[in-house]
Amino acid sequence: MKIVVIGGTGLIGSKLVTKLTEHGHEAVAASPNTGVNTLTGEGLAEVLTGAQVVVDVSNSPSFERAAVLKFFETSTGNLLAAEAEAGVGHHVAVSIVGTERMPDNGYFAAKIVQEQLIEKSGIPFSLVHSTQFFEFARGIADEGTVDGKVHMAPVLFQPIAGDDVAKTVGRTAVGSPLNGRVEIAGPEQFRMDEFFRQALTAWGDPREVVTDPHARYFGSELSERSLVPIDDATLGTIRYLDWLGSTDTGK
Repeated sequence: MKIVVIGGTGLIGSKLVTKLTEHGHEAVAASPNTGVNTLTGEGLAEVLTGAQVVVDVSNSPSFERAAVLKFFETSTGNLLAAEAEAGVGHHVAVSIVGTERMPDNGYFAAKIVQEQLIEKSGIPFSLVHSTQFFEFARGIADEGTVDGKVHMAPVLFQPIAGDDVAKTVGRTAVGSPLNGRVEIAGPEQFRMDEFFRQALTAWGDPREVVTDPHARYFGSELSERSLVPIDDATLGTIRYLDWLGSTDTGK
């Protein structure tokens, strides 16, 4: 089937396009650098012609509260309107585990708005809620650094490899619409402060990790289960230290 991947040249999108193509599908990477812009609508009608499924793994270039909200409102609105016009039968979007538990977080609030637009669109849909990607661990450590020390809350943390995310998103895309969500997480659950102690040691990073119950996560204070699935989740198979030690990831 023809599957258009919005954000198809990014971290998850590029992996997804490769996996879908390997399984015989016509996977089309759609992004501004391939001539498709969901903010302006440029190229949308053309790329969606004949598409059965659209997978949206695009992301806002800015995480500032007003900017990220405008991005997801505009991009998702334009995309859903174009899908309705093209007769697309399944819209798949990647979101974040715990969005509804941290509405004070501007990025999470914008993702909630995105999901509401999808749910109200009338287009059959599936939402894939993922925990944090391994690939973002260094950025999380940098965000939590204060005066040269990495401040992390001792809450539950269950990150997942981008390859495992792409695998589940691909399976969801070729399956029947859920008209609901599936949650995915990594195979190992950690305390967030302990994960980063292990990770920084593995990276050879000399920064000290400070256990701080009030440490902020991109502006939000965390509770015990803010970042992990509440109910059953589909678990990936790739462990962090194995991923880190592989030849083409984690470097």
